[in-house]
Amino acid sequence: MLRIFLQRFIKALLWFAGGSIVLVLIFRVVPPPGTALMVERKVESWIDGEPINLQRTWKPWEEISDDLKLAVIAGEDQKFPEHWGFDFGAIQKALAHNELGGTVRGASTLSQQVSKNLFLWSGRSWLRKGLEVWFTGLIEVLWPKQRILEVYLNSVELDKGVFGAEAAARHHFGVSARSLSRQQASLLAAVLPNPRVWSASRPTSYVARRAGWIRQQMSQLGGDSYLVGLNDSRRALWAQ
Repeated sequence: MLRIFLQRFIKALLWFAGGSIVLVLIFRVVPPPGTALMVERKVESWIDGEPINLQRTWKPWEEISDDLKLAVIAGEDQKFPEHWGFDFGAIQKALAHNELGGTVRGASTLSQQVSKNLFLWSGRSWLRKGLEVWFTGLIEVLWPKQRILEVYLNSVELDKGVFGAEAAARHHFGVSARSLSRQQASLLAAVLPNPRVWSASRPTSYVARRAGWIRQQMSQLGGDSYLVGLNDSRRALWAQ
């Protein structure tokens, strides 16, 4: 019985691995129709008895403001071009901070956030964390950096029921994702740690200060020219 169980378990693992690889390869070229987080938000609304209108419109890379692309890197993951999905320095700092108690600090990269939002559920279990590592590794190996950022910008939650750059730009500022200004882009990036509490269109003093800091970081990264070599960074990582 133990042998049969192990055989079936290994077979299930192989089917899962193969299926997830195929799914990630498909999403390299096909826009994901939705995300696991969107499904989770819808189920939560049914349980709470509070209807929610999910808003999301996929926009390709060329139709999203370069300022927003740079703003989320500046605010969320400045080592995005340099790592293979995990910022171990940030993880160590977060662990040291969290051991002191008080507020919990995260250290998720953009790649980790994509894998979590697209494929997984919320929570802090070891199973979910292990699956996050698996999917993060897959998208880092199978997608170019530009694709990772493109999917992130089309999937990230930016208000209650508002997902992706296009829906957020129209919801908060009445413009398209392509037309976002530098200030508007920085405000959207500034609310990402807590988008269901903070508002980009009605920023608190803290959000406004964080947006200002993000704009400073955008300039220090080199502005729009920083994005030109984004995919070149992947080739550099392979060469290391």
